[in-house]
Amino acid sequence: MSKQREQKRPLTTTDAGIPAPSDEYSLTAGPDGPVLLQDAYLNEKLAHFVRERVPDRVYHVKGGGAFGYFEVTADVTQWTKAAFLNKVGKRTPMLVRFSSVAGEEGYPDTDRDVRGFALKFYTEEGNYDMVGNDTPVFFMRDPMKFPDFIHSQERMPDTGLRSNNMQWDYWTLSPESAHQVMILMSDRGTPRTWRNMNGYSSSTYMWENAAGKKFWVKYHFKTEQSIQNFTDAEARAMRAEDLDYHRRDLWEAIARKDYPSWRLEMQIMPYEDAANYRFNPFDITKVWPHKDYPTIPIGRMVLDHNPENFFAQIVQAGFEVANFVPGIGPSPDRMVLGRMSAYGDSIRYRNGVNSDQLPVNRPLNEVHNYNKDGQMRFRHNGNQPVYAPNSYGGPRADPQRYHDPSWFVEAGEIMRSAYRPHAEDNDFVQPGTLYRQVMSPTDRDHLVGNIVWHLSQGVERFIQERAVKSYLSPIDPDLGARVAKGLGLEIMAEATASVGKVRRK
Repeated sequence: MSKQREQKRPLTTTDAGIPAPSDEYSLTAGPDGPVLLQDAYLNEKLAHFVRERVPDRVYHVKGGGAFGYFEVTADVTQWTKAAFLNKVGKRTPMLVRFSSVAGEEGYPDTDRDVRGFALKFYTEEGNYDMVGNDTPVFFMRDPMKFPDFIHSQERMPDTGLRSNNMQWDYWTLSPESAHQVMILMSDRGTPRTWRNMNGYSSSTYMWENAAGKKFWVKYHFKTEQSIQNFTDAEARAMRAEDLDYHRRDLWEAIARKDYPSWRLEMQIMPYEDAANYRFNPFDITKVWPHKDYPTIPIGRMVLDHNPENFFAQIVQAGFEVANFVPGIGPSPDRMVLGRMSAYGDSIRYRNGVNSDQLPVNRPLNEVHNYNKDGQMRFRHNGNQPVYAPNSYGGPRADPQRYHDPSWFVEAGEIMRSAYRPHAEDNDFVQPGTLYRQVMSPTDRDHLVGNIVWHLSQGVERFIQERAVKSYLSPIDPDLGARVAKGLGLEIMAEATASVGKVRRK
């Protein structure tokens, strides 16, 4: 190293900023004596080292992300009063984290899985967070089943191994999962890169304009790089080449200034349509057909700079579903309402009660409230009062200007029940349409091959039979018959025929 570069190097210090005596040698009693307990810098280094990790996310553990901006490209003030969307050309800084659902840190990026698509908009009215996936639907519609679903995708308690048998047992006993499983088992379950996949809110949300008029909306982030997927064979081959393929691809693309971008298109349903729509529009296992509610382009998301520190800015990033800004709110979608509590609780468990004070989670605007103290608190409001109401100039809410987003609820007895069915609520219609009308012959071939392989990996015979007879055949008899043939199952002819009659009706 040149003398000039040597002179520019910063001085090593302790965490308290005190000059450190050595980068290499511990304090000892003579050159051959024991290490001394009084070596404060050694103690600090070791104590910090064994505490370098925070608890992992329970799911969506492995991922990556980047920073960028969202730009408004169309006037949406007729639908929402959200300030960051109130002017064409307006840009809002943001963070995006991509992830896989079931794999732990170190897992192959290209394994078959749903990909998380989490967004944080740093708006002038506070942070707006949205968690979504690369699929427009999800595996269940009630949060009561969410922990069970995640457990079925993780590891067995006795062996510590993942189990296809466990997954298919859960899926085939949960018919509402069929739509998502069809997508997962297609080539869309193995996207080529994060840059080459769409992102969806999946859930339905509410927009409200300045006049108080309300709308139900779904977000579609359409990749401008084109959708590209790996085949199953290509995805498996990439495991041997690069476990971090997706993370590396995103980083390198941004580093070479090939900035990935997505076009935001909205589906917008008039508030009054929901009550009598042909199926429940808040059911996250279903899509709104585009012929009913066409997508409307309203903005563009661009990722143009990588994190400077992966742990500080990606691992510690938290996304709270309850973080809405004025003009945007939840819907009666049960998954949204369940996530509004669970996601914030998860962040506080991982990063502490003051996690919103971490730079990556901190809003751009000033924070004023009556929360106090707690582990790792480093921002404060000086000597302002810590209680409300008060007579000493503390912050005050303005209910005339800001209110909780809401919708009309018909009063009834408190109970536990499924959604009230609409005229065309059915768990197998949309996955059947996907199979017959959306997928190409090649897509269908790959889907069948992927399902047959997955069901062949340690799945018990009775679960294979249930998958064919009561899960795949109701989607489409051809799909059930082809998977049965691939598994060497003799599917009952009358069962297939009866499903066909129902489908023809």
